[in-house]
Amino acid sequence: MDSTSSPAPDDASSGRSNRKLILSAVLLVIFAVVMWTVVNPYRNQPYEEVPHGDHVHYVPKDRNENVPIGRFPTRPPNQGERITPDGEIVPKQSSP
Repeated sequence: MDSTSSPAPDDASSGRSNRKLILSAVLLVIFAVVMWTVVNPYRNQPYEEVPHGDHVHYVPKDRNENVPIGRFPTRPPNQGERITPDGEIVPKQSSP
């Protein structure tokens, strides 16, 4: 009996199947990361950009739902500023 015989056909198809499974898992993870970024683009910012006609309003995530979008600023807050839930840009309060 020859000890250098080629692998059985089942071994080869099993290896291909494992590679397909691993490739599918990697592609699924990449797709999930891309979709998360698309769905939640402002996750590290305290405000969201809301398109409104030919301009954009900057709305805080803790926005007062009774205030219309048109009352929020059309520029992002500068360094040291924040947007209030009512749509005003005010200086950030320093922590004690």
